[in-house]
Amino acid sequence: MTPTLLAIAMLFVVTMCYATVCAASPFGNCRKCNGWGFQMKTDRKGRQKRGKDCRRCHATGKRIRIGRWLYNRWARIYRAGTDTPRPEGSR
Repeated sequence: MTPTLLAIAMLFVVTMCYATVCAASPFGNCRKCNGWGFQMKTDRKGRQKRGKDCRRCHATGKRIRIGRWLYNRWARIYRAGTDTPRPEGSR
């Protein structure tokens, strides 16, 4: 197997694995708050306490994966572009 063919095969496998992950679990943990929904901060004594709600995930702790976001966008455009009107007389 040539190196180019091997690289293409590996890229295809990685892409299919990511597509499977996006289909099975479309939401991942927020990268800013690590899935907590808020930032941790310390008080004067150095103890951890709850901070403000995360603005990126709106305090849910979850975010939509990039692959799923792209798929949703593609599906929305496809549905909007292929919506054909019904023929006259059929209801």
